[in-house]
Amino acid sequence: MTGRTVNVAIVGGGLMGREIAAAIQRWPALVDHPVRPRLTAVCDVNPAAFAWFEQIDTVTTTVTDYRDLLADDSIDVLYIAVRHDLHEQLYVDTIRAGKSLLAEKPFGIDRAAADAILAALAEHPESFVRCSSEMPFFPGAQAAIAHVASGALGRLIEVRSAFLHSSDLDLDKPINWKRQARFCGEAGVMNDLGLHAWHVPLRLGWTPARLTSVLQDLVPFRPGADGRPERCDTWENATVNSWFDQDDIEVPLRVETKRIAPGQKNTWEFEAIGLDGGVRYSTARPKTVEVFGVISPAGIGAEQSWQRIQVGSQSVWPTVTGGIFESGFSDAILQMWAAFLAEREGALGDRFACATPEEAAATHRIYEAALAAHASGRTELVEPVGVRTA
Repeated sequence: MTGRTVNVAIVGGGLMGREIAAAIQRWPALVDHPVRPRLTAVCDVNPAAFAWFEQIDTVTTTVTDYRDLLADDSIDVLYIAVRHDLHEQLYVDTIRAGKSLLAEKPFGIDRAAADAILAALAEHPESFVRCSSEMPFFPGAQAAIAHVASGALGRLIEVRSAFLHSSDLDLDKPINWKRQARFCGEAGVMNDLGLHAWHVPLRLGWTPARLTSVLQDLVPFRPGADGRPERCDTWENATVNSWFDQDDIEVPLRVETKRIAPGQKNTWEFEAIGLDGGVRYSTARPKTVEVFGVISPAGIGAEQSWQRIQVGSQSVWPTVTGGIFESGFSDAILQMWAAFLAEREGALGDRFACATPEEAAATHRIYEAALAAHASGRTELVEPVGVRTA
């Protein structure tokens, strides 16, 4: 391990904070990466969260105030995973401190918060910032993206992207902050899961110009701390039907984000169909990419066919793992961090990158239009924002 050492701090020692910490410990699995991250500090308002991190011997600092980390000159990068209503303050302060930041979605509770973060970035370009979205780093997802980017689909007919799970299918599940708009945001599930489903379409340049939406509040009440019903005022499910331009022809793009999707555990799906072919991938079948085309079996002649291809372990950055082996969520997290730190170092090249601040801000314009479309029952225009394409 000869790469330059980068000291990392985690703000928010919960589920994702622990996942990121574990991924950093697996860094030797990467081949010839130019950076060597070292987790040195953890911040959480609840000191009990520090107990898990005691097993990581590089962690020498634990604090309950994130501003202590911003004042620490030894820390280079912060990963921040906190409630949506806290994003703007913490992200802006981190940027103004000149630190690099891997921010959790949705990059602010609403459009105004996202724009404030962008404004801080414009004032402090020395701060390298990206937004977390790990699902496209599955090898099968990368294969699907590469197939689309190759032009093999020809003129597009339609696209679908989705993030689906059933964590709220249990009607007795107690209310949490994601079910309360003051913490999660008016966009609800779109804030919570949306960037997972929008990252790839936006990166491929498929920015919607107009849309309609179907938003569902399926469980309006959940048990509170005292067991009494409390109002849930966020959307559990959202389907956005939008259109983007390809060579002056409108292409339909359907994006689904659902917390109540019976039969799904935690599933990312992508499908694109064109006149010359198609491709689809789902993390429910993580080894398999399906490619559509016309084939000519002997004795049969030309026929349409969906063909299944098994992918192995390799994604954006090469690893020591055998190419024939399977990849999982923890591998996708590792690849996301590999991409983030390589891009920060200027060494990512043309490999797939983490979501940019502009892409994250674009999702808030989409969510704003989706809320308006649901309320009005009409098609709404999406205000554009500059988005880097592949």
